[in-house]
Amino acid sequence: MTEATGTARAITLLVVDDHPVVRDGLRGMFASAPGFDVLGEAADGVAAVELATRLDPDVVLMDLRMPGGGGVAAIAELSRLGARSKVLVLTTYDTDSDTLPAIEAGATGYLLKDAPRDELFTAVRAAADGRTVLSPTVASRLVARVRTPAAPGHESLSTREREVLSLVARGTSNREIAAELFISEATVKTHLTHVFAKLGAKDRAAAVAVAYERGILG
Repeated sequence: MTEATGTARAITLLVVDDHPVVRDGLRGMFASAPGFDVLGEAADGVAAVELATRLDPDVVLMDLRMPGGGGVAAIAELSRLGARSKVLVLTTYDTDSDTLPAIEAGATGYLLKDAPRDELFTAVRAAADGRTVLSPTVASRLVARVRTPAAPGHESLSTREREVLSLVARGTSNREIAAELFISEATVKTHLTHVFAKLGAKDRAAAVAVAYERGILG
């Protein structure tokens, strides 16, 4: 590793978080440890995709819920573009509606922001090597999810339909959903039409209510 030889190339990083204090803290943390080089920062998913494509870091530390473009959509876009960078999610959220879409989109690892400093360093090194890293909480959730049959109706919604429905439940407009997921408003409306049909709902409020009742959301 870099620390042992002193000559190996440092692991390059891109830090993505909408809070400047968090970005500054992560930059300072990695600057104080040998073997890491933070190439840049981004405040949302759209900027993350642009910078990751241009800077080609080894690892992207990606937050999930950010105004102007969420992390899941950015991860999916980087996967679609064939980016070399490995994405390590670093967030405060460990719910199924956050972890599953992120991993399905192509994240290499998923860590919570309360992880100890050394655990974060180890996770970044593992991600750079292409190894999967999951916080114990997230790993337990995924195991439980695999072992527990899905609630009725849950399997009928695609990943993107669940993403759209989750954003609808937060009160997000079609225009905002389109921006966050890198899709057109027309596509958002199409997804909602499919969601309404699959859930037997006549409008957004009814769809959200049915989704909570069946365990699709929450």
